[in-house]
Amino acid sequence: MTFPLTAYIEAALELARYDKLEDGSFSGEIPKLKGVIAFGKSLRECAAELRSTLEDWILVGLRLGHKLPVLAGINLNKVKIGRLAPS
Repeated sequence: MTFPLTAYIEAALELARYDKLEDGSFSGEIPKLKGVIAFGKSLRECAAELRSTLEDWILVGLRLGHKLPVLAGINLNKVKIGRLAPS
């Protein structure tokens, strides 16, 4: 069983775009999720930073009541009896 939050993170990371910068480092972003961007010296480091940024972005968004985009049919905005409801 995959939890909705885990599935949301995986769906978001599938949308990630990475670019190699002029200095040889990398940038990564998830265009559908405003502000989710990261940098790293290697592609692996950038991907790890992007995942961490995404996790923080989700937690802050949920805590502050921001409406998060629905990804792959997963809606983290629905709450049912204090728990995330299945979409």
